[in-house]
Amino acid sequence: MTILVTGGAGFIGSNFVLDWLAAHDEPVVNLDALTYAGNLANLASLEGDARHHFVQADIGDRERVAALLAEFRPRAVLNFAAESHVDRSIHGAGEFIQTNIVGTFQLLEAVRAHWAALPAAEQADFRFLHVSTDEVYGSLSVDQEPFTEQYPYEPNSPYSASKAASDHLVRAWHHTYGLPVLTTNCSNNYGPFHFPEKLIPLMIVNALAGKALPIYGDGLQIRDWLYVKDHCSAIRRVLSAGRVGETYNVGGWNEKPNVEIVHTICDLLDQLRPREAGGSYREQITHVTDRPGHDRRYAIDARKIERELGWKPAETFETGIRKTVQWYLDHPEWVAQVQSGAYRDWLATHYA
Repeated sequence: MTILVTGGAGFIGSNFVLDWLAAHDEPVVNLDALTYAGNLANLASLEGDARHHFVQADIGDRERVAALLAEFRPRAVLNFAAESHVDRSIHGAGEFIQTNIVGTFQLLEAVRAHWAALPAAEQADFRFLHVSTDEVYGSLSVDQEPFTEQYPYEPNSPYSASKAASDHLVRAWHHTYGLPVLTTNCSNNYGPFHFPEKLIPLMIVNALAGKALPIYGDGLQIRDWLYVKDHCSAIRRVLSAGRVGETYNVGGWNEKPNVEIVHTICDLLDQLRPREAGGSYREQITHVTDRPGHDRRYAIDARKIERELGWKPAETFETGIRKTVQWYLDHPEWVAQVQSGAYRDWLATHYA
């Protein structure tokens, strides 16, 4: 048997592929377009591993996807492929519409045709697992209950709107065509191989480089933080035991304001890699103009996946963030490799 993973060279996708092959002999066909956030260096440890078959392709290329499905006959397709950064979506929404909406449509159509042609027993066992985000639910006030799977969709950024649309397509392909789908909506991930435009890796990388640590507005925006390895274990559990057609929220039970996250990173670096000039990394913190439409709070209610599937996160924020900071300290070559000229230009424009 085989599984097909889309977006498997990105942050969450590559962690999933690595974790899957560390625990399973079942091969992975890994499809990734290798846009700015797709990085084969994430998968360097799999070089020469016959269980990992990498294909550079776009989920929007229906013919290529169909050919791969026909060749490898996977028992499941896990869709991690997405444009995923809110700031990028604000400054250039077109790629998000193309990948997250049109690409998901093309992928669903290729998978539907493949699934429809399978023998009845293989049809019954087949799964399409769509990986999404809590941002589709919109923003919470401080006193509101966390997002459940029944919470209405109220996306506020081009990114979250495009992901909401993809979720709706997946749901419709199940209800209209019978495609056996599963959807997960996760909170903010962090951990190894996180592209350094997102809050946690950006703070680590900038701190070590002696640069400013930019915090939007007052820094009191609240997010629920999920260690990426925990997210991967949740996806494996949903794939193996989730009920077809269901959505599962995956959260870390770690609500933190952004400014507290930055303080924690600074304090860990003070311990693990003190500044040569002395003093705390907190001295590098600077508050910048808030981004347009910045959601105030996200919070995931992950009781359904615990109740129905017995999953809950293994890491606390304290254990996960220490592992994350240490990983970046141990892998400066990976950071240098991803910081291309185009990335530096983008960073200078949006985090000046």
